[in-house]
Amino acid sequence: MKYQPVIGLEVHVQLKTNTKIFCGCSTQFGSEPNSQTCPVCLGLPGALPVLNEKVVDYAIRAGLATPCQIAPRSVFARKNYFYPDLPKGYQISQYELPICEHGHLDIEVDGVGKRIGITRIHMEEDAGKLVHSDIPGLGSGSGVDLNRACTPLLEIVSEPDIRTADEAVAYLKKLHQIVVYLGICDGNMEEGSFRCDANVSVMPVGSDKFGTRTETKNVNSFRFVKQAIEHEIERQIEVIEEGGKIVQETRLFDPDSGTTRSMRGKEDAHDYRYFPDPDLVPLVISQDWVEATRQGMPELPEVKLARYQSELGLSLYDAEVLTATRPLAAYYEGGLAAGAQPKAAANWVMGEVTRGLNDNGLEIADCPVAPALLAELLALIDKGTISNKIAKTVFDEMWQNGGNPADIVAAKGLVQVSDTGEIEKIIDEIMAANMGQVEEFRGGKEKVFGFFVGQVMRASKGKANPGVVNDLLLAKLKG
Repeated sequence: MKYQPVIGLEVHVQLKTNTKIFCGCSTQFGSEPNSQTCPVCLGLPGALPVLNEKVVDYAIRAGLATPCQIAPRSVFARKNYFYPDLPKGYQISQYELPICEHGHLDIEVDGVGKRIGITRIHMEEDAGKLVHSDIPGLGSGSGVDLNRACTPLLEIVSEPDIRTADEAVAYLKKLHQIVVYLGICDGNMEEGSFRCDANVSVMPVGSDKFGTRTETKNVNSFRFVKQAIEHEIERQIEVIEEGGKIVQETRLFDPDSGTTRSMRGKEDAHDYRYFPDPDLVPLVISQDWVEATRQGMPELPEVKLARYQSELGLSLYDAEVLTATRPLAAYYEGGLAAGAQPKAAANWVMGEVTRGLNDNGLEIADCPVAPALLAELLALIDKGTISNKIAKTVFDEMWQNGGNPADIVAAKGLVQVSDTGEIEKIIDEIMAANMGQVEEFRGGKEKVFGFFVGQVMRASKGKANPGVVNDLLLAKLKG
């Protein structure tokens, strides 16, 4: 490698508030175009913005989770540029005095840990949206939908510490998990709730001077981010090797071709002519506010992951699966609170519960088997009332028709048979009917043992206690 990539990410997180950042209009996705607007988000003369307190609270949460310094005083600024979907001709954002600064995220790629700095997190309003399509009555063209204008965003800006596309994806996945855990963003990348601008440059290996960067805008999937960065690195190296120069510009990613293309020249900060917004006073945040927000935050995934291993004795793999989403972790912990053993509950949540969800296209919140009922089912296994195999039959019945596991076991006569006399009788009958296999086992062909276990379980309709079956069968076969 003659060149070293340098990557920084600007992530836009759409906040999960009911109303917009500076007005009372709804933020609901998918409504009729321009049906969620008012004089404030339309930028009409004389309309004044009023800050949504929930947006500030969410920004503090993000800052504490990443872990940034929360500014006691921050200022809103006007970012001036002209585009059809920006009705005011400027965007209300933050510039010199953002709400959060100097944080970081720790990531791991191929077993190697790395810390990625976070320069800043600031609050801002979103712009509208251009819709390019056939417009009824007008033919082919573009329309402007301002429902999204004034929707609250956090922009989370990393330091240029990222050196590969895989590191970028690891950073994004961790950040995505955190904001969804916090409950401040729904994380829906297809709807644009979590999207990324990737700043990419290359420099000769050994150099300490960054190359000219390009910005690839609004990439909304982890796979596309990886493709866009890898393509842009290759493109820039090719341009330099051919004697050309990289132009500072904004580019768009084409997912069909896996390439980027030029969109427009990239401005510097001074081109936006930032100045403090005269309609919004400086935001003052007390330490009491910060601490109250901290106390109301959920356990973060990284902390939960460590606790599952240290306190519950789970493997790293099990802990990663169960902490992947906050609702899944809550379901698992609901089972533990009802008395389930950590490892058994983990196996069932990752196995039967997940299988049922996937087969039926359900989220964990819609699981028809409540955590407490799963714990009751596992208790029946622990007591020896039912076998693990019978438990799966009971679980399927609970999933389809509901009910208490103990009642289902009783109604269907599924109680496990542990009576040695009854099991011995079954074994004797099967051995008498299969003397050839008995002689094979006694001749050293021990694989035949599985045949006998299967025959006994089949004869008992799956009710025989597997442990008792194994012990008695082995003793009798050895004669």
